[in-house]
Amino acid sequence: MSIVAIRGAITVKNNNHDDIITNTENLLKEIEKRNHLNKDKVISILFSSTNDLNKEYPAKAARNIGYKYSALMCFNEMEVEESLKKCIRVMLLYSSNMEQKNIKHVYLKGAKSLRPDLIE
Repeated sequence: MSIVAIRGAITVKNNNHDDIITNTENLLKEIEKRNHLNKDKVISILFSSTNDLNKEYPAKAARNIGYKYSALMCFNEMEVEESLKKCIRVMLLYSSNMEQKNIKHVYLKGAKSLRPDLIE
């Protein structure tokens, strides 16, 4: 077994509980789907969000969809001039036999602009 890192990001329309939770759940579900993940093998998920999202912790969305044993942690994203706004980023650490080069990173909505080289 090895550990791989899976990245993803999504933008939200509004700084409110529902938008933050719903969009984070959608992002995590899409990462699961594209990489055929087993939740029990997710070691941890690190969440960052831009400073304009402060009405809810994105990690709550992970708990809502069944990440009971994974370590979860939320951070503020570094503020860079003219950077993408209302954005939630994730990095999952996953115990697997997959090779890092075969991971499918997921960037949705406005976050597609962060890594256009990884968009399918």
